[in-house]
Amino acid sequence: MYQSEGRDFWDLGAQNSFMRYREVLYVLVSRNLKVRYRGSLLGVYWSLLNPLIMTSVYTLIFGTAFASYYDNSIVRYMLGAFSGLAVLNFFSSSTTQALTSIVLNGSLMNKIRLPVSIFPVSMIAANVFQFAVGALPLLMMMTLLISHSLTNVVVLFLPLLALILVASGVGLLVSALFVFFRDLSYFYELVLFLLLISSPIFYPQEIVPANVRAILVFNPLSSIIASLRQIAISGHAPDYSLIGHALLSGALTLVVGWICFKRWHHQFMDLL
Repeated sequence: MYQSEGRDFWDLGAQNSFMRYREVLYVLVSRNLKVRYRGSLLGVYWSLLNPLIMTSVYTLIFGTAFASYYDNSIVRYMLGAFSGLAVLNFFSSSTTQALTSIVLNGSLMNKIRLPVSIFPVSMIAANVFQFAVGALPLLMMMTLLISHSLTNVVVLFLPLLALILVASGVGLLVSALFVFFRDLSYFYELVLFLLLISSPIFYPQEIVPANVRAILVFNPLSSIIASLRQIAISGHAPDYSLIGHALLSGALTLVVGWICFKRWHHQFMDLL
């Protein structure tokens, strides 16, 4: 049954498979956002409230101590903390929601012929929409006011693309693993905490010892945050080596996540 009704996008074989995937994705994203924010006062802007509050807390506690790494400017420290928190908040919320997406929609896959990957991808897409109407306008405004360069504003989208690639790869991976290991959600909370600590969000990367920094380079969010800050708050032209590193990390993460997902998805229906 799974082979005929639950196969993934590339196995559908229909002439209009891409159009169908896009239409189903739109429906699922719309449903996700409506259910999540039904009756909410601020709607999707709640996703912006968390990084703003945490930025204020970090600035009050660490602003004076770390301002010297931001041209002796507490304001720049605040902007740097906000950009890091915006990245982590997007990654955390999108991958956490993607983690349970297949299991929660298992009954639906038994009734309707749907590509399995549509569920984690729809969670990522819903969070992309939230980010686009929430944190992104602030990041663009911040970049323009500091750099006075439209080039920096445009190039800002490249590390954000890398962020979407990383979140998509991890989302596909954890959603597939959750089908086999239902207690993965508890372990993933620890993973997110380790990402918070190992990502230069509330502290500058320069204070990390060189031997530890060599290990943290494997954190895909670090290069994204570094590139985003360099473009947005340094006031200099974009560093394309940083951007390239971020995009490479994103592409590799997506490839690994997709390969694992494709290798395991044929076993899903036996476990749902």
